[in-house]
Amino acid sequence: MCDGEDHCGDGSDEIQCGEHHECPIRIQPEALVLQYMGESQNATCMFTSTRNARTIAWAGGPVLHHNETTWTPDTQTDWDPSPHCAVFFQNQMICKKPLNFILYKMPDSITIRPVNKSIFLEGKLCQLRCDITNVAPAQSLIVRWYHGNRTIEPSVREPLRLVDCPQDSNTSCEPGAIRTPVNVFASAGFLLNRTHHEAALSCEAILELGPLGPRLSPTVISRAVSFSVHYKPVINTTKLPRVVPLFRGYPEELVCEADGQPPPVIYWSSGVENPSWESRDNITVFKAGRYTCKAVNDVASDVHTVEVVPKEDYLPLIAGFVAATVVVISAIFLFIYSIYYKNTKMRRYSLKNPKLSGHNANVAHNGWDLQFPMTKLS
Repeated sequence: MCDGEDHCGDGSDEIQCGEHHECPIRIQPEALVLQYMGESQNATCMFTSTRNARTIAWAGGPVLHHNETTWTPDTQTDWDPSPHCAVFFQNQMICKKPLNFILYKMPDSITIRPVNKSIFLEGKLCQLRCDITNVAPAQSLIVRWYHGNRTIEPSVREPLRLVDCPQDSNTSCEPGAIRTPVNVFASAGFLLNRTHHEAALSCEAILELGPLGPRLSPTVISRAVSFSVHYKPVINTTKLPRVVPLFRGYPEELVCEADGQPPPVIYWSSGVENPSWESRDNITVFKAGRYTCKAVNDVASDVHTVEVVPKEDYLPLIAGFVAATVVVISAIFLFIYSIYYKNTKMRRYSLKNPKLSGHNANVAHNGWDLQFPMTKLS
């Protein structure tokens, strides 16, 4: 039986081989994938059976009477040679087998840019264009989009198109089966959010050349582009809770911060009579009541209301109670310690066998106390 694209004919009218027509051809290797201006390789076509076979040749090459023939592509010019090997039989039949040949070229350059120069808004589609110059074959090209180092999938993806192609109903702008180097571009639409603001966006061109191509698909990535995305303000409620306690004698600072682009302007308002503060991002309040922060930019606004409630400061009472407790405990301790000291540390003494001095047997003499011998009582 014939394999794949094998064909048989009589030299003028080519017919596909049936089960009774075996095409005795083997091509080694079965496919050639070569890089432009790279090292060339040979493809060899040989008989698998010489029965009734007369000659063998590559299309456009000399007819040989040997058992095999070799084709060497030119990696500078052979963009679309459509190589195939042919066997001529003695009965004037012809059998042909094609060689899967790809000559590829990496892009000279790749760039990314927004299609429109208008203001980019959160929640709206942004159209990006990736231009790829002088690449082949364009039909094997895949374009991948990046947000920083992370791949992103566009909300809208358009097919690859030829650059400078007249867009009328009679012309196809898709590269199709063009094998020579061409300039193409890919367009994609992305639904914008605040994470895209000044983020690095890039595109990558990948040539998917199949299992017989390079082990790692050849790739080229563009330089990143970034742009400003306008989005509405959002007040940071972590720093500004809905209820804030106000202790007597201690003013409270209210911090209103908002994330938005363009940077929002902060306005404060209050139902408190004669509030003693000026309108700014952070305010100091002395009175209980409702205070409202409003963040405004060109896109929209955000409002957050804070309820400042009075609270008694029990810290001085607690401190006084603790101090009084310490004093009472200290007094009790000192009282107990004094009793213990008197009972265990003080000594009792008694007079035993007092001996008077030899000076006139007086107890006192010349203003001096008479010394008595003393005995320790047990």
